[in-house]
Amino acid sequence: MTAAPDSPGQKAGLPTVVFVHGAFADSSSWNGVIANLKRRGYPAIAVANPLRDVQGDAAYVRSIVDSIDGPVVMVAHSYGGIVITEAADGAANVKALVYVASVSPDVGESVLDLVSKYPGSELGTSIKMVPFRLPDGSTSMEQYIDQDKFPAVFAADVDPDLAALMAVTQRPAAQSAQTGSVTKTAWKSIPSWTLISKQDKGIPPDLQRFMADRAGSTTVEVDGSHAVAVSQPGPVADFIDTAARATAG
Repeated sequence: MTAAPDSPGQKAGLPTVVFVHGAFADSSSWNGVIANLKRRGYPAIAVANPLRDVQGDAAYVRSIVDSIDGPVVMVAHSYGGIVITEAADGAANVKALVYVASVSPDVGESVLDLVSKYPGSELGTSIKMVPFRLPDGSTSMEQYIDQDKFPAVFAADVDPDLAALMAVTQRPAAQSAQTGSVTKTAWKSIPSWTLISKQDKGIPPDLQRFMADRAGSTTVEVDGSHAVAVSQPGPVADFIDTAARATAG
C-alpha cells in the first residue's frame, strides 16, 4: 500500500492523501477530488471503509496508514470523520485531518449523539433498516437511505442521473457504526481543517460549525449538499491542498 517511490508527489515532497468515505457512499465518491489532486502530483489512497463498527473500522484504516512511507493527510466524509478521529491518534506520519461534511467527535460521542444535537438532519426519516446475519449466527441491523429519498437528502446538488446511481450503489452501515463512540480524539493533537456544507441535510451545518469550533479547526463554507465532494470536487481539492501545504515540512 506504500506509494511508489518514484511518484510525482513523493518527488515533490507532497504527502499521501488517504480518503475515508462515510455511510451510504463508497470510495468512488472521492473520484473527482482524487483526479484533481493527482494532477497536482499528490499520491492518494481511497480506503474501502468497512462501515461495521467504530473501533474495527478505525483499526482497519490505521493499518493502511501505518503501511505508508512518509507524511499523510487524512480526509473524511460523514461517518468517516469518526473513523479518522479514532484511527489517527498516535500516528506520527499523519500531519493533518480534513473533515468534509463530516463529524469530528470527542471521546464518548457517537454519530447518533452528535446528529441529534442540532435540527436539520433528514436522515432519521429516510433510513431503511435491513437485518443481516453475523458470523455467530445472530442477527443485527444495517441502514440504507431509501432510494427514492436519497437524491434529495444526500445529493441534492448532484446531477440527477448520478444521484440516482449513487442511491443504488450506496454502501450500508451497520447500526452499531452509528451508535458506537470514539475512545481517542486525534484532532486534539493533529491540526484539523473542516469544510462545512451549507445545504447539508445529513449532518446539519450548525453541528459542523460547533465541532469545527470545538476542535480549533480551520474552516471554509461551501454552498453544497452532503455529497459536496461529488458535486464540487474542485473546492474540496483546493481545501485539502491548503491543509497539506500548511503542514508540510
